[in-house]
Amino acid sequence: MIYIENNSTDPFFNFALEYYLITEKQLPEEQIFIFWRTEPTLMIGKYQNTIEEINEDFAKKNGIKVVRRITGGGTIYTDMGGWQFSFITRGLAETIDFNKYIGPVIDGLKKLDVPAEFNSRNDLVIHGKKFSGNAQCMLNGYTLHHGSLLFNTDFEQMVKCLTVDDYKIISKGIKSVKERVTNISEHLTTPIDTDTFKKLMVESIMQGLAAEYKLTAADRERIEAIAKEKFESWEWNYGKSPKFNITKTGRFDGGKMEFKLDVNKGKIMDCHIYGDFFGTMDITVLSDALIGTAYEKESIKKAIEACDIKQGFYNINVDELAEIIC
Repeated sequence: MIYIENNSTDPFFNFALEYYLITEKQLPEEQIFIFWRTEPTLMIGKYQNTIEEINEDFAKKNGIKVVRRITGGGTIYTDMGGWQFSFITRGLAETIDFNKYIGPVIDGLKKLDVPAEFNSRNDLVIHGKKFSGNAQCMLNGYTLHHGSLLFNTDFEQMVKCLTVDDYKIISKGIKSVKERVTNISEHLTTPIDTDTFKKLMVESIMQGLAAEYKLTAADRERIEAIAKEKFESWEWNYGKSPKFNITKTGRFDGGKMEFKLDVNKGKIMDCHIYGDFFGTMDITVLSDALIGTAYEKESIKKAIEACDIKQGFYNINVDELAEIIC
């Protein structure tokens, strides 16, 4: 096994690194190990609907990145108080098998007197509380296993990212999360900081092996290109979302408007508008303008602006409409 030191906290670069090692870079070793972390990020599962999983307004306002993984599973929140680990193994497993990869992680935690266990699905727990989610995929003759480790993660921020912005819901969400999820730091007999935790875990998992591959300037240049082309793209992070139907209702000074939308691959494919609003505009002008538009606020706002609704609807403005629709 060979270790790759990755000090990047950019989630797009980090997922691009995995992808590069699987699809382009042919290292001679049978297994690669990486231990890394990111700035605040929402990591979406491969098959999930990004729009339905996250509080996009909160994420944007707070500079929280959104990126889709190449593996399945659910959405997770990560920040600088947590760590991620990746195993890339040459050869395809016959089935998804978590035990092979989480065993060394559990052993490392037990050396720190942390009573970690596998819950038989894809989570690691301490006294029944989750601190790690894991996912796998097989691609290009390789098996990728990666997982998260909550060490000192901000649970309040986590809840706000993943739920609507309502105080009561957020308060209940934080309480619920604290009942179901835990940070590793809470279970250490001797306190250590996040960097020391990384050092001890890497030493344990590598079992004294000094083998390390250092990324070259050429490696980094190519990884950055993959990050930009694939993992930073709207098409990958939102356009891959499955088809869904959604109804959005807004009450304005000028009346009520209801939007029934069909969204596929991140774009509005059909739109019907109802309500008790007042207007002089043919409503199909607005609905037609929205069809084919990316289901994200700025694109929707531009489409509405092109319709000149100020003249067409009474006491309803562009910003209000865009806010309601998305």
